[in-house]
Amino acid sequence: MRPYEIVYVLDSALEREAVDEKLDSFHSVLGGEITVVDHWGVRQLAYPIRKSKTAYYVIVQVTTDPDALPEFERLLRLDEETMRYLIVLNEGQPTSGASVLADRPVLRAAEEPEDDAPAAEAEDEGEGGDGAGEDEDQEEGEAGEDGKADDADAPPQSSGPPEFSGARGRRRRHEGPPIVLLNYKDVTTLARFLTEQGKILPKRTTKVTARFQRQLGTAVKRARFLALLPYIRDHEG
Repeated sequence: MRPYEIVYVLDSALEREAVDEKLDSFHSVLGGEITVVDHWGVRQLAYPIRKSKTAYYVIVQVTTDPDALPEFERLLRLDEETMRYLIVLNEGQPTSGASVLADRPVLRAAEEPEDDAPAAEAEDEGEGGDGAGEDEDQEEGEAGEDGKADDADAPPQSSGPPEFSGARGRRRRHEGPPIVLLNYKDVTTLARFLTEQGKILPKRTTKVTARFQRQLGTAVKRARFLALLPYIRDHEG
């Protein structure tokens, strides 16, 4: 028995009762234990599927035997009202479509009283004080927007939504809340890692880890397949 997450993209003309009956017939073949059934309802598609611009989304989390999946998928492919479906291993993603963010520890507030005395002494001593290095780092951070600071001086960044500042080619990523688990249904977070043309931003720009970049690629591809994100963005005048 393994935990799975199934996303149904159904015909938007179906009513809630018809959707429930269809799911019951599917799950009777699938077997196992249904833990969560989340009806997103009718949503706008990122691109048309079968000439339809809307679809009915349902997310189901189930624990079942992998041997039941081939027959289950065969029924889904034969069903004409099932526009698309996706079956992935459940890694703990919320069905609501939100990513799991870590709480950032508040350390600076506790350390400020202890750092006040050295900082005051450094201001009196001038450039030769112990706090000169910190002042220089702050000046370099401000100079980065003007293109005078090198990217090598930037502190290590953790995985999080990128926020850029500065001119093109010298953009720096500001620290964001670390993402513990990136949800492929979290369109808002995924869109921040995409360019205006819909391409995934490179790691050298977002300053994320290689592991997070691989997770990002997988999440974006799944979101594109489910029509939550477009493959390309058309620019209309």
